[in-house]
Amino acid sequence: MRTAYKCRAYPTPEQAAVLNRTFGCVRFVWNHTLAWRHERFHGERVKTNFVQANAHLTAMKAADQTAWLNEVSSVPLQQAIRHQQVAFTSFFAGRARHPRYKSRAGRQSAEYTRSGFRYRDGQLWLAKTDATLAFVWSWPGIDPAAIDPTTVTVSRDPCGRWYVSFAVDVDDPAQFPATGAVVGVDVGVKDFAVTSDGEKIANPRHLARRAANLARYQRRMARKQPGSSNRAKAKAKVARAHRKVKAARADFLHKTSTRLVRDHDVIVIEDLNVKGMVRNRSLAKAISDCGWGTFRRMLDYKTAKYGRHLIVIDRWYPSSKTCSACGRLLAGLSLSTRRWTCPGCGTLHDRDVNAAKNILAAGLAVTACGGDVRHSGSSRVQSPVKQEPQPVKAGIPRP
Repeated sequence: MRTAYKCRAYPTPEQAAVLNRTFGCVRFVWNHTLAWRHERFHGERVKTNFVQANAHLTAMKAADQTAWLNEVSSVPLQQAIRHQQVAFTSFFAGRARHPRYKSRAGRQSAEYTRSGFRYRDGQLWLAKTDATLAFVWSWPGIDPAAIDPTTVTVSRDPCGRWYVSFAVDVDDPAQFPATGAVVGVDVGVKDFAVTSDGEKIANPRHLARRAANLARYQRRMARKQPGSSNRAKAKAKVARAHRKVKAARADFLHKTSTRLVRDHDVIVIEDLNVKGMVRNRSLAKAISDCGWGTFRRMLDYKTAKYGRHLIVIDRWYPSSKTCSACGRLLAGLSLSTRRWTCPGCGTLHDRDVNAAKNILAAGLAVTACGGDVRHSGSSRVQSPVKQEPQPVKAGIPRP
């Protein structure tokens, strides 16, 4: 399998100048090629393949107006063309949105293949640079001199931090020992996740906790003269504040997903339409702060990596409105109702715990009927088993 190790990098001023120039060339090649593709498609009604795009890059480097592209390594430029072709392939397959133009204000990166770097004894040399690129290795259990990277990606965040990522082919990791435990997980805003065992994982609300600090930095940036050095410094502070929120959220999601995968053999979740849910103006910010999409992707690759099973049930399954004890389906259930009593069997339910139990039952029904245990794509995948709830009765008796 392939994995990656991302480390902090500390380039010298000379190396930073070369890399910044490389970032600019990569961005220019991407944007110029994307505009050329649009012109060909809308003007000549023809599509562009990788060979034609690569030939266009060669023509750009040969032209007098863009001869400065030869000042940097050709490998990141070719990789930009290759990545754009993959992006268009994913777009036409319906897996991703249309490729967009790159901005100089966001994250910058350049990818080097084996012909564009040299890695020996834990030291890295990049093309067009004379000295080794200093980086800090953060995995004490792995010898950096023993890895054999296939690609190296150098990136710079908007706040000015440098990173280097090593893509490495490694053996499959050891599988986690079987625990015999299964769990259903219902994600939410009030509590980030509630399990069928009754455990409630609190939502840390990383963005909300730092909103006042972030707003202060944004006000300071708004007062600065556009294009000035002071505005650039204030913009970097805003970027650093966002980076701290992103890092704290990623740390929480990694720890939560790893604990669930380590402690359970089977994990069942819902196929939530996060893109549609964030259209709600009242909840868009809170939903985005949760990171449900990232959480699902983490569960997906970690369960596959360590020999666990992830079951994703249909998003339209009424997990909150169905009684987990008798299967009765309510006519309606508002978001403000956190506890309700089943009119059929009289069981008092916590809304989220009841939903998690129903999610687990639906997921186990999928495996019992021989359905796929991982639907990592379209929300149109239907469960192979349809539970027949009891007739709907109006009204929700209060506890």
